[in-house]
Amino acid sequence: MVRRVLAGVFVFFMVSALLQCAKRGTPTGGPKDLTPPQLIKAEPDNMTIDFDATRIRLYFDEYIKLEKLQEQLIVSPPLKYLPEITPQGGTNKFVEIKIKDTLKENTTYTLNFGQSIVDNNEGNPNSFLTYVFSTGSYIDSLTLQGVVKDAFAKEADEFISVMLYEIDSAYTDSTIYQRPPNYITNTLDSTIIFTLNNIKEGKYALFAVKDQAKNNIFDQNTDKIGFVEDTISLPTDSIYLLTLFREITDYSVSVPSYAAKNKIAFGYYGDGKHVEIAPLHPLPDTVRTKVLKEREKDTLNYWLTPYEADSIIFTVTNEKLKLIDTFTVKTRKVGIDSLILTPNFRGDYDFNQAFHIAANTPLDQLDSTQISIMDQDSLAVDFVVGLDSLDNKIDFDFGVEPNQNYTIGLLPGAITDFFGVTNDTLRYRLATKSPADYANLRMTLTGAVTYPLILQLTDEKGETKQEIRALEEQLFEFNNIEPATYLVRIIFDANNNGKWDTGNYLQRLQPEKVAYYPVPIEMRANWEKNETFILAD
Repeated sequence: MVRRVLAGVFVFFMVSALLQCAKRGTPTGGPKDLTPPQLIKAEPDNMTIDFDATRIRLYFDEYIKLEKLQEQLIVSPPLKYLPEITPQGGTNKFVEIKIKDTLKENTTYTLNFGQSIVDNNEGNPNSFLTYVFSTGSYIDSLTLQGVVKDAFAKEADEFISVMLYEIDSAYTDSTIYQRPPNYITNTLDSTIIFTLNNIKEGKYALFAVKDQAKNNIFDQNTDKIGFVEDTISLPTDSIYLLTLFREITDYSVSVPSYAAKNKIAFGYYGDGKHVEIAPLHPLPDTVRTKVLKEREKDTLNYWLTPYEADSIIFTVTNEKLKLIDTFTVKTRKVGIDSLILTPNFRGDYDFNQAFHIAANTPLDQLDSTQISIMDQDSLAVDFVVGLDSLDNKIDFDFGVEPNQNYTIGLLPGAITDFFGVTNDTLRYRLATKSPADYANLRMTLTGAVTYPLILQLTDEKGETKQEIRALEEQLFEFNNIEPATYLVRIIFDANNNGKWDTGNYLQRLQPEKVAYYPVPIEMRANWEKNETFILAD
């Protein structure tokens, strides 16, 4: 009996122990691993001279993998054929680099891996691991440092290539369009500061390029560029600033084509202000034509009343540059563009902008007697209306009151386009808010202020909401602002043409200077704010 009791007690404790084990929580695994993989050995050794190997191995203290290697790896000087690097898509305790290019003699090479080498478990990067070797008898050791910024935007782009070209007998101003630099680095996605290492003594030209094609040269059609005007002599302890901008591209015309049965589109690059389009042979007298720039696009549309022909030969003449291009445009089966009218406001109306109605086909006539504006009490509102043939829109000017509703009515025939098409009956309803729904900002400029200038109020993406041009000192007032967070931007309008002008590398022309108020400005409904913008030299 005693044995049975003891056996029962033993079984009870065994079951209890098992149950307690079952109730234990999931193991936490200890503290999170925050240590990046450490390089423990390189074959050949880092900083090797008289380098003649075709394979490099970098060994680490734990399993690693490669992430975004194509974006992160920087080889300086650039190689014509990128090295083959493993592991790709897998893990290992070493990185292997197979060199597929012929290395230059007496040259120091740098492989900067950025943050592409990470540990397998937590993804901790070995930041900016660099492997250096020389095909000569010594390692070049000079450095060059600087900062990149955007000429117009508040924040610079990520992944800016900083390029250094040796000024030798082969170097010309066009070299940056034709071949990779002697030395290169990249800001990657984490900093605007750059350092070029392991450079030899000499004279250089310094550039920054937002290299969209990642081909280590400058493409004017797609890339931003920044340049230092003076020759750089190394060694130096100077810190250089590179300001990036998009050039106005060189003029050229794309092959035109029928975009609609009544429209032929002539796309172009560069400045299209001095371009004339004409058929090489006169069209029949029954065919009416008109050339109009397409809104928001670098395209000139050649509008024509329907005309049956297999093809039309055009000359495109740039009077300023004395250039003539000839194109044969063949007809194709496409639909016809019909009149569509689009107002810039529906519903809530912005006090700071005039109301207009834009058209997609060329406007020809306006009959103001077929247009009316009524307020919420059905009382007629005085207005002035005009046809803007350049921007192809109808502009309205009328007194706008707060807390009011307006109905803009257009009877049939108020608007007639180039093809004789008129509008149907249209009604647009607009509503204004109370002044208490908006905010007002007053800005005073002090310090190193030069005129003329343009003060712009922008959203957080840099899109202009209001702007004020000034030729002399004044108080700047932005009224009836929608509640939001804003940036304030100053354009130093050196040529007083009312806009920001970009630069041009070959002309050695830097862009017009731009300054931003140091912090975003929050504006709430019914707020009045006074800010002082102190500009540094």
